[in-house]
Amino acid sequence: MLPGIGVFGTGDIVRALVPFLRAKGFRVEAVWGRTLEAAENVATELNIPFHTNKVDDVLLRKDVDLVFIICQPDLHAQIAVKALGIGKHVLCDRPAGLCQLEVLKMVHAAQYYPSLISVVSHGLRFLPAFIQMKRRVEAGYVGTVNVCDVRVHCGSMIGSQFDWMCSHLMGGGILTMVGSHIIDIVSFVTGQRAGRVHGLMRTFTKSTDKINGIRWIDSDDFCSFQMILEGGTCVTATLNSHMGGGFVQEVAVCGSKGRLVVRGSALYGQTAGAAREELLHQGADDPSLLANRNSSARVNSLLPQPYLQGLFRLVGALKEAFATGDGEHGWLKGPVASAATFEDGQYVQAVMDALRLSSASRQWEQIVLEKI
Repeated sequence: MLPGIGVFGTGDIVRALVPFLRAKGFRVEAVWGRTLEAAENVATELNIPFHTNKVDDVLLRKDVDLVFIICQPDLHAQIAVKALGIGKHVLCDRPAGLCQLEVLKMVHAAQYYPSLISVVSHGLRFLPAFIQMKRRVEAGYVGTVNVCDVRVHCGSMIGSQFDWMCSHLMGGGILTMVGSHIIDIVSFVTGQRAGRVHGLMRTFTKSTDKINGIRWIDSDDFCSFQMILEGGTCVTATLNSHMGGGFVQEVAVCGSKGRLVVRGSALYGQTAGAAREELLHQGADDPSLLANRNSSARVNSLLPQPYLQGLFRLVGALKEAFATGDGEHGWLKGPVASAATFEDGQYVQAVMDALRLSSASRQWEQIVLEKI
């Protein structure tokens, strides 16, 4: 028996995710929205039996055992901590919270209830290209990892109305939405965490035809940052949401013996002395993913194809964990062993906090993991 699911959020990502959950055999029992009207609209559109604007109404339902938190970031921590305390499994969207102290509460709750699944939706970890990249790095394909270079080009993430994506205080911005994935996947692939960072964040689009007047946009739409990892690896990343058109992502790992590059969902490699790079893994789109694809440009920027594939593969891993009903707690850890934990979420949040501080101070900043 797969657990019943309660979904927190009413955005475009929820509309893409719910049909896939059902295709995998999950039962979506309830949906929560900031307003009753928003929750009712999504429930009607997606045929979800229960809707509400009260958090407890979802968490206290006996037919809900797994919650997907895909709402605005300022609510992530309070919902996740309460859900774990009631005994629900949690998948939380990125970022885990607005600051480290929020995420730390989630970390403590997850440690207090180890029999419950608590993961962050950094789905790139489940893409075959990055799994293969990690294995080849560990096997010595590139030798000593010296440089990681990341480039992301996409369209605007701002919608037609003012919402949390327009405000950096509410968790909006390209660093939060894309940079969090990059910080996590670099750590996952290299096995190293950042010690020092330097960042530059800018907001070039402060108003649009639809968003102007007394409210303006202050979330970052361009970000460039550098990280020095614990092992001495240098990381440079450029995130640009002014390109329009399609989503382009390239993650390169360069070492003493060669290099590996993930472009989109495909992995390429070239060893030292080789005449040209070779295709090591051809990323193939799953038809079930394309069937649930929303064609709007904003969704393509908020959850591009590689990230959507990763999220859906994470859902598939959750199904495997629950499907057998085996294990000490009714689920198997193996399928979700590589998923990002709340501790990983705290690390990502610490890096983003340091990058924001660096952008303001124009200096290199140390990564500090808070403890209570």
